[in-house]
Amino acid sequence: MLRKIGFLFCIVLFVNCGSKKSTLTGKKIKEKELVSKTQYRTQLKKVEVERKKEEREILEATSRLSVTTDMIRDYIIKYKDVAKSNMTEHGIPASITLAQGVLESGSGQGTLSRNANNHFGIKCHQGWEGESVRHTDDAPDECFRKYANPEESYRDHSLFLVGRSRYNDLFRLEKDDYKGWAHGLKKAGYATDPRYADKLISIIERYSLYDYDIEVVGKRSTAAVVVSEPTTPVKETNKPTVASKKNQHVVQKGETLYSISKKYNMTVAQVQKINKLSSTSLSIGQILKLK
Repeated sequence: MLRKIGFLFCIVLFVNCGSKKSTLTGKKIKEKELVSKTQYRTQLKKVEVERKKEEREILEATSRLSVTTDMIRDYIIKYKDVAKSNMTEHGIPASITLAQGVLESGSGQGTLSRNANNHFGIKCHQGWEGESVRHTDDAPDECFRKYANPEESYRDHSLFLVGRSRYNDLFRLEKDDYKGWAHGLKKAGYATDPRYADKLISIIERYSLYDYDIEVVGKRSTAAVVVSEPTTPVKETNKPTVASKKNQHVVQKGETLYSISKKYNMTVAQVQKINKLSSTSLSIGQILKLK
């Protein structure tokens, strides 16, 4: 009798252990699945964050700002004529002026540009009799010039460079030598950022700002040819440009974004903005909108 009771007890104990083991195994599987889903969602969020970062650009001068490519292009379109006018009058490449404006003002989104129309971070300096604002830059609570409008800021930027002897060598460069100007500004002490010249050149070449220099001086820049034009001459043809409908242009063999923009009295930046192009690369048969 005792043997039977002992045997039954062993069976019950074995069944209970097996049940507990199954429960624990099930819990581990569920926990593993839960961790996997959490990791997957976390990874998705990281990918989304990285994607959004790629659509924005960090500009840092008197303020650290994150701006979109469209904001930069809008800024360029808005002030290109002012920059070209100042180039004609004072000899500073429009590309340099625009690139400095983009960088220094955060494409017009920076504190100084919004509160003081100061797009170039120009400080008061000795002899300034105009309005001013206080802003923390290299040191706390520094004095910066305040202007009635952005155009006045652009004009003062030109006069600032023209009126200081340390920038004299820059005016001996070719008028459209934006690389020489970028490195010259850094060498003359315009900015403390060691990468200032590289940043200016990057902005100029990314947004084809050298085209505005060409419009003023009336010739093709050697530096610009490397960026947007083929090394071999483009063959001109008498064939009419094929277009599928009005206000559109179908890219033909040998055409470049620059040649197309000139054909329609537009700038490269305008064509890029309308068609949301991030580079100057084109393919034969590609349809470009003109409005």
